Amino acid sequence: MEKWTPKHEAPEPLEGPIVATVTGGTIIWFVLFLVQVPFYGWFDDRGQAWWVWACLAGAGLGLIGIWYVRGREAAIKRAHEAAEASDAEAPDTDASGDASAAPEPRHH
Repeated sequence: MEKWTPKHEAPEPLEGPIVATVTGGTIIWFVLFLVQVPFYGWFDDRGQAWWVWACLAGAGLGLIGIWYVRGREAAIKRAHEAAEASDAEAPDTDASGDASAAPEPRHH
């Protein structure tokens, strides 16, 4: 059996207001759950009670998604700040790539 290899590069991830998007979706799922709860008997009589529970599951998974994307955004921000800090500490270089000044020794 031959190992499958992709024929195309993966597309760049979509960027945008990710936290707001996931939060909005979570709110929609929870509102749908709340709207259907008074009609639970109607859904249950027709064997469609899973609709109610699917909305609650969507809201619950959305809460996990909010936690995840907030952590992801914070990690991206920390990495960006660390990269900026390391760039600021790097010695200036001229066109040849040589450092224009020797680094100062550190004293502890």
